[in-house]
Amino acid sequence: MKIVVAIAFVLILGSLASALFFLMRDKGRSNRTVQALAMRVGLSITLFLLVLFSYKMGWIQPTGLH
Repeated sequence: MKIVVAIAFVLILGSLASALFFLMRDKGRSNRTVQALAMRVGLSITLFLLVLFSYKMGWIQPTGLH
């Protein structure tokens, strides 16, 4: 599960970086920035739901702060 979460974080950061790239390159003339940011939001929501589902199924356990 740690690997899946790590991959999801890398994808989210990659989407954010591509949005920044498109923002700087296109200067607002295309929708690629909006699409990249929408993909980032979708990936973030999917990751949150995956972690919630994994907790409910017992695949992950909270460890608390020590």
